[in-house]
Amino acid sequence: MTAVGELVVASAVEPWQAIGLHVEDGVARIGGIALRFIPAVGAVEGVVSWGLIGCPTEVSDIHGLPTHHLPEPPAGPGDHPLGIAGFDHLVVMTSSLERTCGAIEAATGEPLKRIREAGAIRQGFHRLGELIVEVVESAQVTAPHAAFWGFVWNLHDLDESCARLGPEVVSLPKAAVQPGRFIATVRGQAGLGLPLALMSPPARP
Repeated sequence: MTAVGELVVASAVEPWQAIGLHVEDGVARIGGIALRFIPAVGAVEGVVSWGLIGCPTEVSDIHGLPTHHLPEPPAGPGDHPLGIAGFDHLVVMTSSLERTCGAIEAATGEPLKRIREAGAIRQGFHRLGELIVEVVESAQVTAPHAAFWGFVWNLHDLDESCARLGPEVVSLPKAAVQPGRFIATVRGQAGLGLPLALMSPPARP
């Protein structure tokens, strides 16, 4: 199985530390996935590349998504004051669900699990290890290739973490699309350089 082992994020580290991410030597580990921070250059911020483990191909680009390959994710601290349980999903924006999802499947061997029609947008889902890749097709996206957008973490206690961060940093939790779960959005003024949402953990089977 192909798995995401690393996300490279162009951003200053300090805003992430301020919300409760533990970073050492520019790397934080969340479950089996590492976040590796590099300095932002100009207007280029956010996720700039993903590192794949066990990928059957050696491609360096998947429909516009810069790609590198790892034998295993980099080591880093895994306990965070924010109370992160793990990644939920990574959002990729595209003008063509078929092209992007087809490219992901061709490169990684991981199939499109399902398509969800949600009003003006369509969503396709792949699983790459412990991370769900949510590909979102929107008429507002006009670029010919896909781009990384943001991601969602599962928290051990969403209400406690939101109370600790405060309403100036994070929105109040609201019902998520997934039944029985809640989601809150970290506000742009936190300065993370990408959209980040926080979710209550999925119910155990």
